[in-house]
Amino acid sequence: MPVLDRLREDFRLPAVHWITYAATYFLVGTLMNQAGQWLEIARFVFWWQVITVYVLYMVPISVVLRKLPWWQQYLYGLFPMGLLEFGGYALHSSYAYPHNILDRLFSQQNFSLAMVLFFAAYFPLLNALVTQLHRLFSRPAEPELVATMEQPTGLTGSTTT
Repeated sequence: MPVLDRLREDFRLPAVHWITYAATYFLVGTLMNQAGQWLEIARFVFWWQVITVYVLYMVPISVVLRKLPWWQQYLYGLFPMGLLEFGGYALHSSYAYPHNILDRLFSQQNFSLAMVLFFAAYFPLLNALVTQLHRLFSRPAEPELVATMEQPTGLTGSTTT
């Protein structure tokens, strides 16, 4: 049960934080799918795979890894990305363009390995981005502003004679 308790604790985030994760990963996934098509490297077969892969698969993994140092996030991210890449190409739900730049650089046999090594870096990079975005969007009001907002106008509490 300690594993379930840890997961429950890891997944206990404010809704705004979850939305930041989902929106960030969705946008990055959409951009990467478009870049993969434009560069003729690889693409998802169906458009909705951006949601299933980036939001429903990668976000929970990122949330669990977020408290680890960046290098551990990368290392622990290799395994789930390996499963994802292997499964995507084995099931033909991902399409690798023939003779793409990665095939030419690393050989066709190493294409999936190159993709795994690249995309595992998304866990530490996007966790850092989500942390910065969350801080930006959920910033507390500045102390002077809060103090002036709490005081009723015209009633300063001081008497002048």
